[in-house]
Amino acid sequence: MTINCLDEDRLEQLYQIFIALSRYARLKQKNVKRNFKSDGSVLTEIDLYISHEISKTIKHLFPDANIISEEEESPFDDEKPYTFILDPIDGTDVYSQGMPSFASALGILDKNRNPVAAMIAAPRFGIGEEELNIRLFPQGKCYMNSEILQYEKKGEDIKQIMMTSQGISKYDFSAYEGKIRTFGSSILHILSPVIFPHIDASITQACYAWDLAASHAVLKHYGLDLYYSDGTRLEYTDEMLKDRKKCKSTVYAASKEMAEKLIKTIPFRQ
Repeated sequence: MTINCLDEDRLEQLYQIFIALSRYARLKQKNVKRNFKSDGSVLTEIDLYISHEISKTIKHLFPDANIISEEEESPFDDEKPYTFILDPIDGTDVYSQGMPSFASALGILDKNRNPVAAMIAAPRFGIGEEELNIRLFPQGKCYMNSEILQYEKKGEDIKQIMMTSQGISKYDFSAYEGKIRTFGSSILHILSPVIFPHIDASITQACYAWDLAASHAVLKHYGLDLYYSDGTRLEYTDEMLKDRKKCKSTVYAASKEMAEKLIKTIPFRQ
C-alpha cells in the first residue's frame, strides 16, 4: 500500500525525532572527536549517527521518497514524489571546535524539485532563547520555535550581509561599504535574511544540495530565492541530486531585485 508521502502526522513524528537528535548533538559536542574525509573536510561520529537515525526514520515513515544525505549515498529515483535532503550537522568544523553556530537541516523537494518544506535545528544558536528550531511543512505556516516566523521586508540599501567563511578572496568588495557577518554554517547564512531583520542578504560559495535545500524552502516561503552570479535562479539539477556535485557557482540569497544589486556590488571573480 502506498503511504501519503507527506502526511502531516508522520512529518510531525519525524520533526520530533529530528529535534531530539539535534539536542543529542549539543549534548555530545564537548567530547566530540575530529576526523577528516578524503577531501579534507571535517567529520565526526555524531554526523554519522544522526544521518543513520534520520535516514532510518524517513525510510520507515516515507518509503516512497528519495533520501539524499551528506554522509550516506543512496540511489535517486525520478519517479518518487518527494526527496528528503539531509545535512546531519552543517558546520561540522565549528561544531568540532566547540562553537555554537552549527545546525542540522532537512529540506524536502517535490517531484518537480521545488523546495517545499524544511526542518532546521541549531541547538546552541538561539535568538533570545536556548535554541533555534525552524519548522515549515508543505503549504503550511513557518514556525520559529513555537511561534510563526514573522519576516520583515528589506529596504533598498544593502547595509549588512551574511557570508560563508571560505572563498572570501574570490569576491570584489571594492564597491561595498556595509558590514559582513559569518557563522560557519551555510544553512544559517542562507536563513539569515529571513530571521534577522537587519541582514539584507547572504552570499554562499558553491556548495551541495544538503547545504541549501532546507533554508531555500524557507526563503521561497517568504518570496525570496537563491540566485547564481549570472542572475539565474538556482535549480536542483541531476548533477546536484544524482551525482552529488556542487551547484554551478556562488549563490546570493535575497529578493530578485536585491540579488541583482548585490551581484553588481559584490561580484564573484570568475
